[in-house]
Amino acid sequence: MSSKESYRVELRSAARQLSDRCLYSAAKWAAELLIDIEPDVHAPASSASSSAASARATPSTSSAARPLSHLHPDASAYRRRLRSAAASGDIAATPPAGVSYISTPVPDDDGFNSDGGNDRYLLAKSYFDCREYRRAAHTLRGQTGKKTGFLRCYALYLAGEKRKEEEMIELDGSLGKSDVVNSELISLERELSSLRRIGSIDSFDLYLYGLILKDKGCESLAVTVFVESVNSFPWNWSAWSELQSLCTNTDTLTKLNLKNHWMKDFFLASTYQELKMHEEALKRYECLLGVFRSSDYIQSQIATALYSLRELDEAEVIFEDLLRNDPYRVESMDIYSNLLYAKECFSALSFLAHRVFLTDKYRPESCCIIANYYSLKGQHEKSVLYFRRALKLNRKYLSAWTLMGHEYVEMKNTPAAIDAYRRAIEINPRDYRAWYGLGQTYEVMNMPFYALYYFRKSSCLQPNDSRLWVAMAQCYESAPLQMLEEAIKCYTRAANSNDSEGIALHQLAKLHGVLGHSEQAAFFYKKDLERMEAEGRQGPNMVEAMLYLARYYKSEKKFEEAEFYCTRLLDYTGPERETAKSLLRGLRIAQTAFPSMDIGHFGS
Repeated sequence: MSSKESYRVELRSAARQLSDRCLYSAAKWAAELLIDIEPDVHAPASSASSSAASARATPSTSSAARPLSHLHPDASAYRRRLRSAAASGDIAATPPAGVSYISTPVPDDDGFNSDGGNDRYLLAKSYFDCREYRRAAHTLRGQTGKKTGFLRCYALYLAGEKRKEEEMIELDGSLGKSDVVNSELISLERELSSLRRIGSIDSFDLYLYGLILKDKGCESLAVTVFVESVNSFPWNWSAWSELQSLCTNTDTLTKLNLKNHWMKDFFLASTYQELKMHEEALKRYECLLGVFRSSDYIQSQIATALYSLRELDEAEVIFEDLLRNDPYRVESMDIYSNLLYAKECFSALSFLAHRVFLTDKYRPESCCIIANYYSLKGQHEKSVLYFRRALKLNRKYLSAWTLMGHEYVEMKNTPAAIDAYRRAIEINPRDYRAWYGLGQTYEVMNMPFYALYYFRKSSCLQPNDSRLWVAMAQCYESAPLQMLEEAIKCYTRAANSNDSEGIALHQLAKLHGVLGHSEQAAFFYKKDLERMEAEGRQGPNMVEAMLYLARYYKSEKKFEEAEFYCTRLLDYTGPERETAKSLLRGLRIAQTAFPSMDIGHFGS
């Protein structure tokens, strides 16, 4: 069996088993990966797998089979970085294709007896699919077998979750806070912990047990249980995702006792992305593209990483290609809408909002995209309406809380903004955007010390984002504080973090000038002037830089440099032109007082 064929066998069997247990999200993930595997080069053309691959590679989708070929001719800056990393051996991948520590899963009948156990399971599964969870659990009472036991417990768990949501709405409204808990947790924990203690628990029961422990706040034990689950059955992406949510720092990640399997690479890449280690995530995804060459999931993760690295143009190209290959895709399109919002691409965002509205307007991601569209139009009330709709559909939708906070700031509704940001932080304390939003809100409220606290939190989580350092510097620079030396330190960090807006260099020059550090001020004005010339920018900052440099070089008696900047200022028509003329007259007077040092002068 070829290496890639072994991947297919594993994923095909895993998708069936996950679907049989009603773990539909994980089953969908496995099935999508299954058809994303690149065909074997030497595979017979008549084989079923080749036929399936050929059927998928229609003219509309064949471009996806060439990973990132839609990027720039030089294959983009990040691709060059990945190649250099691979050449130096920095990428530590798990075993190559087909290598697995566990035998391929084979579906079985789970020991169904002849007295209609399988028929009862089919009935219970039908009830489950109709969201009649308690009927499903009741149908399986007294049935033996691991599959029936899992579905009964899972149905009870979801029945408890459904009732919890209903009680929260009854007590506090659709977006209210409440201490309501799942009433089934205690009995399910007792049953599953007993099974684990006697060693008769399988990977799916371990996954459910981990969910229960996480809900109860027993995070350390939940990590251990999720690790046991994925080590036993590594194809359950839902278990990997829950484990990822508990890995809030690199220390926790490195301590995980995970066995080597190719699914581990997907987990590490996704976790690196969540921990803002985007370069490491991109390296992992580049390795995985060798097998899953047409994977839309991997492409969307790469685009998300590039967006986080502020490489917006390259990320946009990948998102466009994803939408072209799968026009009804909604997953990750909310990230794409954030990108279009940042680039102020109104027409593209309008098109995307219209498309998802027609595809599935009651998906949380669709509501978020439409909210971004209204926000870009300046209709903040409508934007909030759609963010609230997204949160009614999924109250743990992190981006919606954060972005709704931004909208409330625009509407000058600071109490609502603070509440939205705090709700986002409760869901994910590592969301730097929510901390940054809190800092901005308290800055608007003229509470600079509170603002500084939140800006520091955001910069610790995202230390390479120049915008956070600029915001902190402006807070130090504000009237109540006037801590200019601290502001200079922050602007320096921003300048070293690829400040694309050029705010840091200009402010560094101004602050050094205010503090009387004329040499440092001239240095930063010159750097800022070079940046503006390279970018072809014009404006008051350029005039300010040339005026300062002309005066500085005049004071330093470097008359040629001073004259150069004065002459450039003569091209302007405002008051700076008259100032430049005055400076030039002063330069000529100063030069006559210091005649050139030539032989004739000394001979006289």
